[in-house]
Amino acid sequence: MLIDANGEYAGLLSGGCLESDLLEHAKSVLRSGTPASVNYDLRGPDDLLWGLGLGCEGAMQILLLRVDARVDWQPLAHLAQSYATEVPAAVGIVTQANDTALPYGQVLVSGGTAGPPTLRAAVESAARDPTRVVWYQSSESSLRAFILPLALPPRLLLLGAGPDAAPVVEFAARLHFRVTLADHRPAYVERARFPSAHRVELVIPDDLAKHIDLTRIDAAVVMSHHVPSDLLYLRALALSPVPYIGLLGPRRRRDRLLAELSEVASALQPRLHAPVGLALGGETPEAIALSIVAEVQAVLSEAKHAESE
Repeated sequence: MLIDANGEYAGLLSGGCLESDLLEHAKSVLRSGTPASVNYDLRGPDDLLWGLGLGCEGAMQILLLRVDARVDWQPLAHLAQSYATEVPAAVGIVTQANDTALPYGQVLVSGGTAGPPTLRAAVESAARDPTRVVWYQSSESSLRAFILPLALPPRLLLLGAGPDAAPVVEFAARLHFRVTLADHRPAYVERARFPSAHRVELVIPDDLAKHIDLTRIDAAVVMSHHVPSDLLYLRALALSPVPYIGLLGPRRRRDRLLAELSEVASALQPRLHAPVGLALGGETPEAIALSIVAEVQAVLSEAKHAESE
């Protein structure tokens, strides 16, 4: 959660129950610059002792850190740069220490040189595995740190830039997907039609893998409405590691395309979702777009959950 000096904030920790009280503690940290820990224990029926009457029935320990030019805007600057360049990153925050060189609330970033080697190694390891947060505990001292990896946005590739692609881009962008849109028709590849897309590319279907790095794509949806193009897209995707592949159109069309793919169809089928989308109902472009993005979100979230088990 980010709290501005003027009292505005972005993000939530409790769904709105604690934020107004937390704001008062944040103002104190903003004035002093000294990190502070705030504890809320609302697991009992007597949370009226807080004067809040929340009834959230949970417990949280919240660390408040001041982030400004005096600390080079870290860790926000590091995370923002990594997010923009799609480079894995992690930050470590000291939550217990008796060493003045690494005080309570000290921030360490991946690629940095501060901190003992074992802690730096733990931060670097977390950057390479963004599926879970890590608690670091030194075996030689009381040093303890919370290590948070940066979860880079899912990368969605839409193959087909027809009118029905626009709501897919918009829904995906609202979920912070990084969307690349590709089409072989110059009239469709207009950046102004897809302001929320990360990239809009003119791509000949036969050259898809030459223009798009498919090893960096988390999900692809084939929706060009052009059978020869869809066939070439699917062939390229079958030979790629893309874990989710969606195909727009009825089952009859899917079966025809799979038959024409022949020997590579077996590599495609375990990852193929066709017809693409969850059965949410609705026939408008917006309803179909919602079903597509919902399925992509569900499949990718389940995959990440499985990795973190």
